[in-house]
Amino acid sequence: MRVLMRPLDPDMFDPSCPNSAMPIRIGDKWSAAVIRCLEEGPRRFSEIRVPLRGVTPKVLTQTLRALERDGMVTRTIYAEVPPRVEYELTPLGRTLLKVIAACRQWADEHMTALLAARAAYESRGEAER
Repeated sequence: MRVLMRPLDPDMFDPSCPNSAMPIRIGDKWSAAVIRCLEEGPRRFSEIRVPLRGVTPKVLTQTLRALERDGMVTRTIYAEVPPRVEYELTPLGRTLLKVIAACRQWADEHMTALLAARAAYESRGEAER
């Protein structure tokens, strides 16, 4: 028996504040990792790439630009030969460190259950094929 619930508000996602303007950029694959790389201070592009071995230079550049656009990261170019560029968290970007820490704690506490759910889902899918 299905319980009747209150209908969803058709305006719950106000068009004047579209989802594409979401200020929290930790949902994509690389943003949270980049933010963690910058946690202890400014880093060069090549330094950020070391722990993020799986990211292509193009995707890392796109991620850094998106974080810069949203005010989470600053990009400083030093007038040297060759030019040196560093990325650093802004005060606004630093506020995401607590959010990321909470997500990491949740993952630590629930990873076993999450992996078990994925395995069960995959097993059901194979049985239905």
